[in-house]
Amino acid sequence: MCKFKKWIWWICGLFLIFLILYSLSFAEVKEATQQVSTSSSLPWWFWPLALFIFTFILGILAVLAGVGGGVLFVPLVSSFFPFHIDFVRGAGLFVALTGALAAGPGLLRQGFADLRLSIPMALIASTCSIIGALIGLKLPSNIVQILLGVTIIFIVIVMAMAKKSEFPEVKEPDALSQALQISGIFYDPSIGKEVEWKIHRTPLGLGLFCLIGIIAGLFGLGAGWANVPVLNLILGAPIKVAVATSKFLLSITDTSAAWVYLNSGAVLPMIVVPGVVGIMLGSVVGVKVLAITKPKIVRWIVILVLGFAGVRALLKGLGIWT
Repeated sequence: MCKFKKWIWWICGLFLIFLILYSLSFAEVKEATQQVSTSSSLPWWFWPLALFIFTFILGILAVLAGVGGGVLFVPLVSSFFPFHIDFVRGAGLFVALTGALAAGPGLLRQGFADLRLSIPMALIASTCSIIGALIGLKLPSNIVQILLGVTIIFIVIVMAMAKKSEFPEVKEPDALSQALQISGIFYDPSIGKEVEWKIHRTPLGLGLFCLIGIIAGLFGLGAGWANVPVLNLILGAPIKVAVATSKFLLSITDTSAAWVYLNSGAVLPMIVVPGVVGIMLGSVVGVKVLAITKPKIVRWIVILVLGFAGVRALLKGLGIWT
């Protein structure tokens, strides 16, 4: 286990180094860095440092609230930091991607994440996330802010009203899931026995993942907030399988959209590096804090903060709040 963790940290470190070198090759990045530094009277190094501290706190909250780092990163950073929305969305995808890459192998090894369930959903969502990313980079900033605000407010409503079923009842799997052989067995240590599961409503689930992929690429949001309800409540996967598979899905779907932003020069090292490192370190602390904190209280704090960020983004896009 220790060796595995060391390999994860080495992979993430090499990934960040590659990201820095690749991003610095774009002329647009240099111009954008100058724009960021001149948009405030504060020194240029203040904002990366503030972003690291800010994302460190977000990483703790993300674990306690049970949401991905990306869904907190984009609306809050775009609201409180002087960065262009395109760079924030590009960084948000890498924030969500890093967390998924760190967690994915362990979830697969433990048997919670399922490849047969992941692959069809990932193919649909990753293809649509590319479409969403291409659309997002063509839209004017104020339109993106309005759509982001509406989407975040919708996410807040989903998070506030979402119900989870630990072991949904699936009387009979549909023909498509049987053809794809999507089913499995995993050992649940909380009940001390193996759980056999299967899914239904697969065509509906694929259609919803198409929409989820577009939203993820368009706004740079990690789509765990949408993946879990669809996998659990619509398809009928047990909640632990839904959560683990959702986390693994992000490592596939976010990669596609992230490369679009990276290839377009919309990835700034001064935003991505402190954001990714802050989220990762905060998540490590959040796992330890989780044992002594009531997650429900933190969940409602996150809902209120996201609600404020969503309303602010909407008003900012409408020109009411600058």
